[in-house]
Amino acid sequence: MKRKLETSEMIFKVISYTLLCVFSLACLYPFVYAVSASVSGAHAVDYCEIVLFPKDPQFDAFARMFNDNMFWNSYSNTLFLTFYGTVWSLAVAILGAYALSKKRLLFRRFFNFFLVFTRLFSAGLVPQYLNYLATKDVFNSVGITDDKWLVVIAMGMAAMNIILLRNAFEGVPSDIEEAAIVDGATEFQVLRRVYVPMCKSTIATVTLFFAISRWNGYFWARQMISNSNEHPLQVFIRLRLEEYTDPEQMAGWNEVFSSDSVIYALIVCSIVPILIIYPFIQKYFAKGVNAGGVKE
Repeated sequence: MKRKLETSEMIFKVISYTLLCVFSLACLYPFVYAVSASVSGAHAVDYCEIVLFPKDPQFDAFARMFNDNMFWNSYSNTLFLTFYGTVWSLAVAILGAYALSKKRLLFRRFFNFFLVFTRLFSAGLVPQYLNYLATKDVFNSVGITDDKWLVVIAMGMAAMNIILLRNAFEGVPSDIEEAAIVDGATEFQVLRRVYVPMCKSTIATVTLFFAISRWNGYFWARQMISNSNEHPLQVFIRLRLEEYTDPEQMAGWNEVFSSDSVIYALIVCSIVPILIIYPFIQKYFAKGVNAGGVKE
């Protein structure tokens, strides 16, 4: 038999669910507005007549975007950075977290301290930029001229994600590891067959963090990638935004759609892949953060 809620509990639940609904709608509205603005006519967009639903629907903005070869080029660059960047960063994080979770590691406290120290005190933007320039020179000296690899490899370290994985690995019972070692398993086999399967929720969460970070990466991609053909989608969107908001370049604009509609169409297309992937990883999210964020 269900317990009848008291008046105070009922009021709390009503207020909580109301605020949650308002917050959810506030988060959803910008995306809905972007979709509506991307398919609305020029007059409705330029004169801010759109509130929720599109006006004078047309898809010419999407057609213009899809016919732009630079859009597809930047999209492929973003897929490259996201895939290889996530794989590389995840490999570094898993190996680093596995080593730091072992009490037998020499100078373990020292390494863990400096890992946390980087979360509290950063070297600063200029030293980091100079470090990346030096890394770029090293890459060029060995024949790696594609700047995308610089963004993938040189930016593969993420202290927070290593800490989450380390805490999750420390929660794995030592008896299971000892049993695997007795059966003749090597360190890599223990990691692959014991730690990774038992911490898959945390690994899935960290993978999502890496993927979103690489997909939305803008600043360092613009600073370090000099070739415009290698720019990712976020840099391409920013360059198009600068172009479409320049009065001199837009003086002869005479289309049925607004230049802002093209920008909104780009934004929508940049969000869709994450919206498709996120529901499949969401079930691991809360469990993974709780498992990696609390050290027992």
